[in-house]
Amino acid sequence: MAYILKQAYLGYNWIFGDLADSRPTELDLLLMSTPLKPILISLAYLYFCQNLGPRWMASRKPFSLKKTIIAFNISQIIINIHLFYVCFSELPESDWSCIPVDYSWNPRSLKELRYHHYYFLVKMSDFLDTIFFVLRKKNQQVTFLHLYHHFGMFLITWIDVKYFGGGHGIWLGILNCPVHAIMYLYYTLAIFDEKWKTNATFKKFLTQLQMVQFLALIIIYGRPLFMAECRYPKIVCYFFVPQNFFMLVLFLDFYRKCYLRRNKSNGSLKSNGLSESG
Repeated sequence: MAYILKQAYLGYNWIFGDLADSRPTELDLLLMSTPLKPILISLAYLYFCQNLGPRWMASRKPFSLKKTIIAFNISQIIINIHLFYVCFSELPESDWSCIPVDYSWNPRSLKELRYHHYYFLVKMSDFLDTIFFVLRKKNQQVTFLHLYHHFGMFLITWIDVKYFGGGHGIWLGILNCPVHAIMYLYYTLAIFDEKWKTNATFKKFLTQLQMVQFLALIIIYGRPLFMAECRYPKIVCYFFVPQNFFMLVLFLDFYRKCYLRRNKSNGSLKSNGLSESG
């Protein structure tokens, strides 16, 4: 037992110390010095959304939060559009199918790392989607798909920034940010006009857009696996391909139940893994 504990300790120090410290400026980035911080934040998020929050709200009236949610949605639109522009502008002129991580102190490399970290912080801010649901007593929106998506993206992005920030990972911002910008635009419009909230056609389009995103990520992260000369870490691809495939399956199941199995009523749409902040 003592040997196992010692090896676990040495392994922890190697993964989160020696290996991670190879990244320049890594310790200067918020929440990146130790895995304990994002893990505790994630567990606190799950505990509040599934236990503490609903119990605390049980004897209280739901909060309105309309102005807060409008401000949050608009900020998300602006931030995601900005990140998309930055990520797209950083695409190299060479082969887009394999973009290796530059671990040097090159200004371009450090810029990619910083914006990858900003993307991670945006994933943390997405937790507010679920918190708003709980405070508004819309617990039916807090589905497994919703929690898994937010929880998983936060931790996965932390690992990506910690060890592989930049490089091929820039595709996350290029594909995910515009999808989120469109979604938050829809959520904002739904607050001001009830017609948007009951627009089944646009809700269907949003779900299709998300599925296309996951399929694109499967292809983009799958291609380096068949390129022997590609210097992007294969371990990331081995993780991201099944992860995005799992998300695609979950969204396909949601799509089948909501749009193929039965006709949608004009009621509010159950959360499809992100939120309906309206």
